[in-house]
Amino acid sequence: MGAQIYQEQIAARAAESLRGPDDQWAVKRVIARSLRSPLAGTVRLPLGAVERAGGAVRRSVGRVIYPHGALVHRMELGLPPADGEVVTMHDVVAWRFPDEGVPVASAPAELRRAAAVICVSRNTANDVAEMFGVERIHVVYPGVAESFRDAQPLSDAERERLELPARYVLHAGGASLRKNLAGLAGAWQLMRDSVPDTELVLVGPPHPRRDELFQGLPGARRLGRMPAELVPRIVASAAAVVVPSLYEGFGLPVIEAMAAGTPVVAAATSSLPEVAGGAATLTAPTPEGIAEGLRHVLDTRFDRGEAAARGRARAAEFSWERSARGHADVWHALAGAKTPRFGGIAARSN
Repeated sequence: MGAQIYQEQIAARAAESLRGPDDQWAVKRVIARSLRSPLAGTVRLPLGAVERAGGAVRRSVGRVIYPHGALVHRMELGLPPADGEVVTMHDVVAWRFPDEGVPVASAPAELRRAAAVICVSRNTANDVAEMFGVERIHVVYPGVAESFRDAQPLSDAERERLELPARYVLHAGGASLRKNLAGLAGAWQLMRDSVPDTELVLVGPPHPRRDELFQGLPGARRLGRMPAELVPRIVASAAAVVVPSLYEGFGLPVIEAMAAGTPVVAAATSSLPEVAGGAATLTAPTPEGIAEGLRHVLDTRFDRGEAAARGRARAAEFSWERSARGHADVWHALAGAKTPRFGGIAARSN
């Protein structure tokens, strides 16, 4: 998912982005795992208890697990805080949607105490400022994987093997309430008869909400999880990618589709207009609005070549190298003139 991609990409580029003639940085990654996790990590914690603990206990745990004197960049709110830290905020969904997990009770105070908060969009930055009274906010956009920029469409044989139709609209992602799959299902019911040669393909982990909405819906096909290396080519082969979300902190599928040259229909909500930058078809997040947007891009009069060019030009503005440099600017500013410097990247996985 987007937050995990972000953690991996920034952590992998942290040392290089900090490199300079006068700097001596050492970068260490702290990967916290739950006590029962079979996955490798650098520290084991009772993560649920840490999330629920009070502020004083959480700060004490942070002093134990992070290197003394390090500038810590905490990439997950559930982890304990550090003194003078940087914190990433992808979104505020835990405070807005009941199925997005329980908010960390100490998070608002910890965000206000942080030396800097990095947000992945201006929309998220505005939400964080308004909801929690945070002032030291920096907007640094994520990047897009190069595999999307040079993705080749699937061959007929590959599509048949994956059970993909010849022409399809793609939705790839989760099934939580904010993803607005109910709106997408309603839209497909409204427009299905007008595009009998096109199917709706849904890629994502099994979920009862997706099953309930699309099982038996004519022209809709659920593929479940797809191998990561195939996703860019599945995107590149689609007639359009639809992102009907009610809320996104950034909306990585929009930029991924644009990088692959695939037209995008996205809801005009939260960060999506900001990220699309005028290169997507924006709609109301209603069945009627989504259906209208899909009819527009699937019409034979729609200029797919022009849409692909605009999308690729917009996607070219986003790269993980550029994102890493933006992070490094924040780290340098906080570290001041002291050398040597030590940075810690803190990520969490169960």
